[in-house]
Amino acid sequence: MKTPPIAFARGLVKRYGTGETAVEALAGIDVDFARGELTAIMGPSGSGKSTLMHCMAGLDTVTSGSVVIDGADVGRMNQRQLTRLRRTRLGFIFQAFNLVPTLTAAENITLPLDIARTPVDRAHFDAVVAALGLDARLGHRPSELSGGQQQRVACARALVAKPAVIFADEPTGNLDSRAATELLAFLRRSVDELGQTVVMVTHDPRAAAYAHRVLFLADGRLVGELEAPTQASVLEALGSLGSASGDGPAGPGLRSGGPATILPATIAAGSPAGR
Repeated sequence: MKTPPIAFARGLVKRYGTGETAVEALAGIDVDFARGELTAIMGPSGSGKSTLMHCMAGLDTVTSGSVVIDGADVGRMNQRQLTRLRRTRLGFIFQAFNLVPTLTAAENITLPLDIARTPVDRAHFDAVVAALGLDARLGHRPSELSGGQQQRVACARALVAKPAVIFADEPTGNLDSRAATELLAFLRRSVDELGQTVVMVTHDPRAAAYAHRVLFLADGRLVGELEAPTQASVLEALGSLGSASGDGPAGPGLRSGGPATILPATIAAGSPAGR
């Protein structure tokens, strides 16, 4: 029996502006995010990938449609309820590290729990810190840490509260190749070993290859899906996005599928890489 998704959207529309100047960033998206999986979202600039993540996370309001996170109907929540949802059931990792400069690494990691007045699970805290190699850096402030170390602190902050879902928006954008590889490997381990659920927006095929599944957006619509991606298969799929989202036949990276719950097109699966 298939496990119900931990997060999903139905008929999701996000429109900016009104009248002739209105821009439809999301054009009626249906999507499921599986529990205990790492899902990457990709697409050209302006495709709606960050808008989708922000609407799923309750960071932006939707024009129409519904979003459900861990059984909670996000669209029916007031601001206080949304704030509580984000503090207690969601984790966030952004391209900008968003650390408080006057706090130590340890204090930054526990900050969401401290604000919510929730006790810190010290065993879990120690496990996350050890896995990220931050043991010797807990007393340091952000200015005393490298970019990779700051992003690992941000990652630990997202994980330590045991959120239902972690949303990561270009988490490796400000990292060098080595730091990015370390962070991506840890995110994948947090899914495989800790049962975490991660939704990651990225433009990097190498980062997407760490995911269980990649969703492709174009013009505010889901146009493809890739299971068990490799860097090569992601690049091939990206190259065919124009054909897949237009009126012509599917390109070499996308093949037309039969009726699908989520997507009108699927991409031939590759094998996992870069784990």
